[in-house]
Amino acid sequence: MSLPPAHDDVMGLAAGFPATSPDAWAELAAGVVNKSRPDDRKVDAAGAREALSSHLPGGIDIDPIYWPQPGETLGLPGAMPFTRGRAPRDPDVPWDVRQLHDDPDAATSRRAVLDDLERGVTSVWVHVGADGVAADDLAEVLADVQVDLAPVVVSSADDQATAAAALVSVWEAKGVDAATVRGSLGHDPIGQVAVRGGTPDLAPLADAVATCRDRFTSARAITVDSRVHHDAGASDQDEIALALATALDYVRHLSEAGVEPAEAFRRIDFRVAATADQFTTIAKLRALRRTWARVGEVLEVPEADRGAWVHAVTSWRMQTRTDPWVNLLRDTIACFAAAAGGADAVTVLPYDHALGLPTAFSRRVARNTQSLLASESNVARVADPAGGSAYVESLTDSLARAAWAWFGELDAAGGAAAALASGVVAERLAATRTERDAALATRALPLTGTSTFPLAGETLLTRTPRTEPTGGLPRRRDSEVFEDLRERTAAGDVSVPVIALGPAKEHTARLTFVTNLLGVAGIRPHIIEVADESTALDAAQGAPVAVVASSAKGYAAHAEASVASLRSAGVGRVLVAGRATEVGDTTVDGEVRDGMDVVAFLTDLLDTLGAPQAGAQA
Repeated sequence: MSLPPAHDDVMGLAAGFPATSPDAWAELAAGVVNKSRPDDRKVDAAGAREALSSHLPGGIDIDPIYWPQPGETLGLPGAMPFTRGRAPRDPDVPWDVRQLHDDPDAATSRRAVLDDLERGVTSVWVHVGADGVAADDLAEVLADVQVDLAPVVVSSADDQATAAAALVSVWEAKGVDAATVRGSLGHDPIGQVAVRGGTPDLAPLADAVATCRDRFTSARAITVDSRVHHDAGASDQDEIALALATALDYVRHLSEAGVEPAEAFRRIDFRVAATADQFTTIAKLRALRRTWARVGEVLEVPEADRGAWVHAVTSWRMQTRTDPWVNLLRDTIACFAAAAGGADAVTVLPYDHALGLPTAFSRRVARNTQSLLASESNVARVADPAGGSAYVESLTDSLARAAWAWFGELDAAGGAAAALASGVVAERLAATRTERDAALATRALPLTGTSTFPLAGETLLTRTPRTEPTGGLPRRRDSEVFEDLRERTAAGDVSVPVIALGPAKEHTARLTFVTNLLGVAGIRPHIIEVADESTALDAAQGAPVAVVASSAKGYAAHAEASVASLRSAGVGRVLVAGRATEVGDTTVDGEVRDGMDVVAFLTDLLDTLGAPQAGAQA
């Protein structure tokens, strides 16, 4: 059979467009930026580039535009440095769809496992221990699972050896060919200490690796779970560095026990957090594979064994309890990013995971999120679909270099376990957490439905609470500080008069801003539209706080008389939406504006209104 003739009329997408240099682009960008700036704040090309740049916690800078670098080579999936993937994708089974089960009721978990496997899930993850399924119940939970078809992995925050032994017993009892069994025994003693505190016991690792090497040859023994660091505030580069340092501790321990590094590499996988920051998640997975491959190269591990096997889990830290339906969007973006970043397995946590144990419906949505992305978006039909993007390649390189630098410091200081014991890890993560908290508080890092666009009058969902582990590194979701504010108003109607000055065209924008801001703490705005200044006097009598909202033009016409009438009415504090300079010589007690510390402002406002402290309600 002959091939069809080549065509010369291929359309070039950039044909007809003149080439633009970085400097020329910056000049054009400055022209756009300056359109909305007064003369005294206009910027040049360099200033425009800085104005359009952003910064990630931990010191990674994000430029507004990236340009391909000459001489760069992308490489191939399945080859050094494994940036582009551990292996080419299978278009029919692009990744392992893995669901988490941690309901302590064995019968409930058994039904959930079977339901998932019958409806699109391809592997099972059971969390075992005091905060999950009892080890003695694991056999019942997995009773309907054909372990030669569906991989099973276990994790535990309190007794990993018992959890692993329970899984081995299940595999043995099934009576299938041991070589067909896949999954992981879930040993991660340093990770367990990060969750619960104490001293890591690495003694079981060698026997676990031997069990896999000699019997269950397709299974893994160790899962380096860096989500505990992520949940404690780690940046993406921190998470990579700690994953590398932890895994290297295990490789060295196993080497001392007579296990070759190549065998250790074959028995280790990684579990990392995937967030709604799409591009950093893609870059993080690529950078993790690249750096782990470099560790393998230094240890003279054969190239075929250097590719990191990665299980991505949508972030618990990014989930909210308020307006949890937005978690569906966060999870979808995170799942897409994990797939585009080349994850071997993906777990989408149900949208109500932060509230407690999931329902059948939320588990269904979680697994269908993956099925839809895999089957309908075709995101994984191409290996490393983001590869070649100048932005993604640069971000991957930045994360890899930053992670490698701290990994080197950790290694020089004795490794992950030593750094955890000395407090170095906690100190580093606390610093990153503080930086992130500042961005959250000013809403430079917004949480839709929680810190921005809150759902007014929301009735929170209720779920059966799960037992949370205590000790170890402090784990906290990004939204908790805002949820604490909302809790303070849950017991009753807390309101603030908002005085809308002038016609709607003058006050609507800032009235909307103030209304949404107050809603972050569950405060109801008592909106008073002022046709003449006496309206404010009558409606805001004796209020502890009132906010006036309008444009600069509206303030010029109404602010002086309205603020005076509010003072006469006994209003304790008068705040202005926008800048205080807009009300001229009129004295106000504070500003309500974009970029302010929302947490500090709303905390002070609730204190002024006499709202109870979080957790103080009967």
